[in-house]
Order: sequence, then structure tokens, then C-alpha cells
Amino acid sequence: MTLPTLPPVIAAAIEGHGYTTLTDVQSAVLTDEAAGRDLVVSAQTGSGKTVAFGLAMASDLLAGEERLSPARDPLALVIAPTRELALQVSRELAWLYAPAGARIVTCVGGMDPVKERRQLNIGAHIVVGTPGRLRDHLERGAFDLSSLRAIVLDEADEMLDMGFREDLEQILEATPEQRRTLLFSATMPKPIEALARRYQRDALRISTVSQSRGHGDIAYQAITVAPADIEHAVVNLLRFYEAETAILFCATRDNVRHLHATLLERGFAAVALSGEHSQNERNNALQALRDRRAKVCVATDVAARGIDLPSLSLVVHVEIPRDAETLQHRSGRTGRAGKKGTAVLIVPYPRRRRVEMMLRSARIEAEWGQAPGPEVIREADRKRLLERLLATPEIDIDEEADGAPDGDLAIARELLAQRSAEELALMLVRAHRASLPQPEELVASSPERITTQHHRAGFEDTVWFRMDIGRRQNADPRWLLPLLCRRGHVTRGEIGAIRIGMNESFVQIPSGIAARFADAVARTANPDGDDEGSITIAQSNESPRDSARQHRKGQDGPREGGHQGRPEQAARAPYKPRAVLAPREGGHDGPKSPRPPRGPKEGGFKGGPRDVGYKGKPKGPRRKD
Repeated sequence: MTLPTLPPVIAAAIEGHGYTTLTDVQSAVLTDEAAGRDLVVSAQTGSGKTVAFGLAMASDLLAGEERLSPARDPLALVIAPTRELALQVSRELAWLYAPAGARIVTCVGGMDPVKERRQLNIGAHIVVGTPGRLRDHLERGAFDLSSLRAIVLDEADEMLDMGFREDLEQILEATPEQRRTLLFSATMPKPIEALARRYQRDALRISTVSQSRGHGDIAYQAITVAPADIEHAVVNLLRFYEAETAILFCATRDNVRHLHATLLERGFAAVALSGEHSQNERNNALQALRDRRAKVCVATDVAARGIDLPSLSLVVHVEIPRDAETLQHRSGRTGRAGKKGTAVLIVPYPRRRRVEMMLRSARIEAEWGQAPGPEVIREADRKRLLERLLATPEIDIDEEADGAPDGDLAIARELLAQRSAEELALMLVRAHRASLPQPEELVASSPERITTQHHRAGFEDTVWFRMDIGRRQNADPRWLLPLLCRRGHVTRGEIGAIRIGMNESFVQIPSGIAARFADAVARTANPDGDDEGSITIAQSNESPRDSARQHRKGQDGPREGGHQGRPEQAARAPYKPRAVLAPREGGHDGPKSPRPPRGPKEGGFKGGPRDVGYKGKPKGPRRKD
């Protein structure tokens, strides 16, 4: 690989890191047209933007020298929106500029600011940090930007969305006019373009975003589930793919905490990542994923940008992203640097239309389907187990006998002496299965089957009975169920769904016992009593949904004795007027003495004689015209 525009020391670092070719965005920033100019770069997530701006500013920092001079004031400043992204940028620039002797200092929230200021006082060639922490150090005089040669705004759109505009403007105002400004972002909304016009000069616009699809290395899938099956679908997806590393995205910290605890109980090696965790906790979680001590990360959108895990191959959107950009940034954690990845959206049935519009907006073609069931997962387990065992290299018994300090061969021979080969193979398979979390049964696979199959046994054919009490009468299943058992001479298991409305309630009774139930409630009725027998229970020809619809629309007109078409409530307690207190003589509540009638005012307004006008003036003759 020949890189004629790069300093030799940086080109050697690229080749030594295993690069055989550069990505599109990395090649674009090294063209003759981009040399020395301000850049506005729009590229897909995972396309190597960090290395790209590291290569772009290499000539400015080295200025023709083989190595950098001893560190003093920073020569380059990189601003990132999140702590995780800033730390990731520092790691990438560290190996890229290590042969040049660069000293890099990272300044992010959550870390010790005193230690950061001490490192800045020693000197740094490149400073990487978040806007708030960099502004704080700048106001305290911890570093001087007068020698700055290049400034990089990484994920600039996210920084503006997070409210860092004022911090960015103050930092940019403190930089010299001769500096080079490199603006990198996955999207280019209007605020980013306005920022570029204000702080850049003759900027070159570079875009390597595909116009046909959001990300070519990511396979998108959308699975429809019942809302109650979301967690079960997550478990089955993790079991089906058995990804080396997976990220599950939730919308809130509470949901992250709940899902993380659920996965730990199920036996998954999982870590959590959200805004409530300290920086040390975040670092430990990411390091556990890199060390393969954990395979699953449950995170909020704080991890949607800047997290680079080479082994990450599965992203699951447990909760639907708020917009198309969030969808792309979340999914962009996989399929990086030419590797393939899978992004799965878990879509509750009522939200399918919204997800379809989001995918269309992001120009993403997703394959719609259903969550894998236990049978599919067990078949995948069988294939993986056979591949894993059959792929084991052949063992030379003689060599194993000579060099087995732990006595593995002796243990194997003892097992064969006591058990047959078939029994040992079966024990091996069972031991493997026991180490895996069990898949979950899903209640349904389509919205139609939910309405027809999600019933208890024996309740496929039911009859609705109506009761003339509802929420206004404090109806509650906890006392309605015993009442129905006593009145209808049935058991709890013979009562189906109970639907409580505002002034009426409905209960499901199997058709086979509907006649017996109706006869029993009729015999136990007591319309004139004050006990539970006064509650009317009768078979209804309409379901709760039909009844509510008719009441809303008023199609059948008002019913007798009811308000807005609702029947009179027999169980309602009769109205009891308040007791009237007797008036106290001479007291505050005593009767008031009648006011004597007013006499007419002489010459006054409203009471004077007709021939006297306002303020006692005589009236003149009326005009007849």
C-alpha cells in the first residue's frame, strides 16, 4: 500500500496496524484537493472516521519533521460528544501517532479534573475531550490554544443535539484564525451547515454516505411480537444468534436496569451501560466486553455513538428508536470496518406502521419476520454443537500420554471403562445444553392468532354476562369473582375474563355451563334487598367492546332510565339528603329579620315620580319624531 501524501512515520504506523487498503472516507481526506483545507465530512458510522481525521491532520502536526518536538501547548484539539467516544478517539490516535512520539491527553467528564490539569501542565501534542470539560479547563487556564494547528469536531450533529452549541462556540472563539477546522458527522442537518459557514474558510464538502441504503454491511431484520413478549423475544434472539458480542438498546435507565437483571437471572453474561453509571463503571463494562468476560451489553442511547467493539456482530433494538438517525447510529455499532453485522428491531404489533415509516426514511430495507421459537433454537444448538465438536483437531493418543501432566488421558480411559462411548457422548451433549439459558415460549406469532389462540383451555366458546355495576360503584375483580361464584354456583376456574366499565361490567362464562349459571343467578336475585342479591346479572347479546362502541356513538338512542343510553343502576344506594340543622336564635345561623320595603326616592333615579327626570330634573315633552 503506497501513501505518498502521508508522512513516512504515519504511513508506517498504518501498515504496521494491519491496514492493506484505506476506506472511502480515509482516501477522500488524503486527496490533493483536500490537502490543507477545512473539511466538512459526512460518512457512515463504522467507516473509519477517527483514523480519517488522524490522517488528515498528520501533515499539519508534523510539518515535514520525522517526529514531534517535545510537548508544550497542544497542536491539535479533538472534541467529541460523549466520554466513550472521546476515549475511543484517544485509543485510535495513540497507536496512529505513537511512532511520531505524540503525547495525548484526554479530558472528559466523570474523571479527576485535577489529574487532567496536571497532565495538561506537563504538555500535550493532542488533546481529546468533551465540550463541557474542555471549556472548564480553558476558563481555568489549564491550557493555551494559541499554538493550535488543527481542531476536529467529531459527531458534530450529536453535540448540537445535546446542547453543546455555547461550549463549542466559546472553544472555537479561543482558537487562532490560522487553524485548520475539520468537521466530521454522520448526518449534515442545517445547524451543522450554519456552524461550518461561521467557523470555516473555503471548506471542502466530502460525502461518502450511500444513497441507496443506510449501511451495506448490516443486515436489518424486524420481528413482530406481542407487547407482553418483548423480553421473551430478546432471550430467544440471543440464544438463536449466539453472537460473540451483542448490544441491546433500551430507551430509559430503568428499562436497562430491569432487562440487565432479567438476563443475569437467566444465565447470560451481561453488563449494563447507561447515564447512571460512573465513568469507571462504564470503562469496566466495556473492558469486560473486550476481554470476552461478558457477551451482552444492555445500554441506552449513550452507547449509540463511538463504541467500537471489534467482536460486536448483533444489535437488538429492544425499544424502538426515536427517529431514523438514532436507528442508524445504534445499528452502526456493528458492521464496522468491512465486517458483517445484524441489527434486529423488536416491533410490537401496534407500532409496525411507525417502524415501516422510519425504515423508509432511513432508506433501509429490513426483512420482516417472527421471533425464533424454541424448536428453531434447539435445532440451531444441535448444528453448533456438532460443528464445534467435529471441528476439534485430532488428538494423538501417544503424544497425549507423554505430555499430559494433569492426567487427562487417564481420566478419559477410566470413564470409558465405566461407561460406554454412547453414554459419554450423551453426557457431553447434556452438559452443553445445561450451560445454555432455556428459550422462551411465545404466546403468538401474528396479531390474528393472538385473538384466536390466546385463551385458557375450555374458554374457546364463551357467553358474555352483564352486571349493572361498574367503576363508579367501586367494582373490582377481587370481590366480583367471589360474588359470581356465590350467585352462579360456579368455581373460580369456570369464570373467564372480567371487563369492568364505567357503569357496567361483563364476565365470560363457558357456553357449556351458561344455562346453569343463568338459572342460578336468577334464583339468588333479590331486587328489593340491600345485599349483593340486588345486583342484576343477565346474559348479554353484545360484547364489552360492542357495548362501549354503541354508548360512544349513541346509535340506539337513550335507554329507559339511563343516562346517555346507560341502564338504571339497581345497586346504587338511594339518595339520602343531609340533615338540616335548626337555626339558633340570635346566632350566626339564626333567621334574619325581614328588611322593610324601601319607599320611593323623591326625585331620585329608579323610584322618583314619572314626571321627574334624573337627579330630580323635570322631564320635558317626549319627541314624537
